Amino acid sequence: MSEPQISRSALSRTLRLVAPDLRPQARLVAGGTLALLAEVLFRVAEPWPMKIVIDSVLSFLGAETGYAPATLVRLVGLGAALIVIVALRALCNYLATVSFALAGSRTAIALRRRAFHHVQTLSQQFHSRNRSADTVQRLVSDVARMQDVAVTAGLPLAANVLTLTVMLGVMVWLDPLLSVVVVAAIALFFLTSSGSSKKITSAARRTRKSEGQLANTAQEALSTIKVVQAYGLEPIVEDRFVNANQTSLHAGVRSLRLAARLERTTDVIVGLASAVVLVGGGLRVLAGAMTPGDLVLFNTYLRTTMKPLRDMAKYTGRIARAAASGERVANLMDVRPDIVSPIDPVPLGHVRGALAFEDVVTEYDGHEILHGVNLQIAAGEHVAIVGPSGSGKSTLTSLVVRSIDPVAGRVCLDGNNLTSLELTELRSHISVLHQEAVLFAASIRENIRMGRPEASDAEVEAAAVVAGAHEFITSLPDGYDTIVGERGGTLSGGQRQRVAIVRALLRDAPVVILDEATTGLDPVSSTAVLDAVDRLSRGRTLLAVTHDSEVALRSDRVVWIEDGRVHLDGPPQQLLDESPLFQAWAAAGAAQRELVTTAKRGTTAGNDQSGNQVNTGDPNRRTHVRQ
Repeated sequence: MSEPQISRSALSRTLRLVAPDLRPQARLVAGGTLALLAEVLFRVAEPWPMKIVIDSVLSFLGAETGYAPATLVRLVGLGAALIVIVALRALCNYLATVSFALAGSRTAIALRRRAFHHVQTLSQQFHSRNRSADTVQRLVSDVARMQDVAVTAGLPLAANVLTLTVMLGVMVWLDPLLSVVVVAAIALFFLTSSGSSKKITSAARRTRKSEGQLANTAQEALSTIKVVQAYGLEPIVEDRFVNANQTSLHAGVRSLRLAARLERTTDVIVGLASAVVLVGGGLRVLAGAMTPGDLVLFNTYLRTTMKPLRDMAKYTGRIARAAASGERVANLMDVRPDIVSPIDPVPLGHVRGALAFEDVVTEYDGHEILHGVNLQIAAGEHVAIVGPSGSGKSTLTSLVVRSIDPVAGRVCLDGNNLTSLELTELRSHISVLHQEAVLFAASIRENIRMGRPEASDAEVEAAAVVAGAHEFITSLPDGYDTIVGERGGTLSGGQRQRVAIVRALLRDAPVVILDEATTGLDPVSSTAVLDAVDRLSRGRTLLAVTHDSEVALRSDRVVWIEDGRVHLDGPPQQLLDESPLFQAWAAAGAAQRELVTTAKRGTTAGNDQSGNQVNTGDPNRRTHVRQ
């Protein structure tokens, strides 16, 4: 794609992007436009008192100017007229600025809200492929840049274009011959700025991209600060940040250099035009073709007309950078959600929690994950999903909440195909506990209430009591009002999971999904979490993805998934009696738990007495548990 096409495309895409959010502000924009037009008229009228004063004074001295001789009353009246014109121009400028600022702010708020809502509808695949810091920058920084430029550049540019047009008409009326100089200067400016604006847009696009990469680098370093400090990686991470910062600096400097070059080129054009008018105008006065007042008026208009040219050079760079930001937001908005609600969804009604996977096939990046899986889960049944890493266990749970959809087959809830249900309603009937229980940087009470925002304090605490978390919460410094750090980092892993369980219990959903909920917890914390899960899942359908043998043995049924297919399916006791594979896996899990317990008592962990590596019981390590 050529540069001119890119430039026009960026600006037009930006305008199309903001149009839906700008329409509700039509009255404000119309009022601001009227005030802007009035300001231009007063700006055009502003030099006239000076012209009349000069010609009247010269007439008083005996020159033939076509104006009555100056008197005190005339001079005072012209001075008062100038004050009124300037005051009215200032008022109109104020009204226009406020109107456009309000319209710009409200439009930016609406656009940011719309963009944020859109990002939340995008699939987990999108969020796994795209860096969150760059997405945040598009939502916050790029939209803010668009808003700022609309007020600080768009409004003045519109005023300058109007002023230029009106004043050029007046100058042609005053002296058509001298006006040719002004027209030539304007034409030369647009010829010069045309190529520069395209280069500025291209440079601004690279600048915003490099700034996004800089934000990604900083976000990654801070989110992994524990690993960075533990491994002494500060110099390496700092080098990455410095390199990204240098790249961003170079791209930004190029954009500013191009804009500065355009502004200085415009200064030269304005200087040349002013010199030609000064000389030519003087000759025209000597020839009697215009009065001295006309020359002063023409020069005033020239300076006022040339100022828009200078400003337009400056605003061209700003608008080009705003167009680049707008293009980044437009690119984000162009991403289509993979998972959407149907146009005419089937109402769910009362949900029992029966799940069915019928000939389900899934893909990720073109690779098939599940190969025709068939699985029936009765309402209220507790099912553990086990198997090696990458076998498709978590894919099953992602299907239930419609984070992904099958490419073939279907998943049903109480006999209803999930794709026929309204997405928000479907998810409101499911509680999910992930491997990492993510809490928000808020109080424990607020985090629990996320499960059901309308719940009272009494209901929050009652859920904590049922989940067995009330005692540990009340032992914290501020109890339920204790503020947890980002992602709940001020609590232990077991505490975070138990708060998440209370949140899920308060949600009161008929289907509960556990995705490695006990991974990384010590035996004591794991047991506490599992006891809380038992309370949470009582009378509910439970689907637990796990490598913890205790979770599997507590379940009504175990399903072993390997290579995207169901290899084992039955009650845990039956599998212990009949499957060497499951026997070995369960024994390894018990040994691992015993090992961890012994290690916590101060004994040697990681090797047995003979020095051999102990099997961790993780089904991901296939070589230890083959049938």
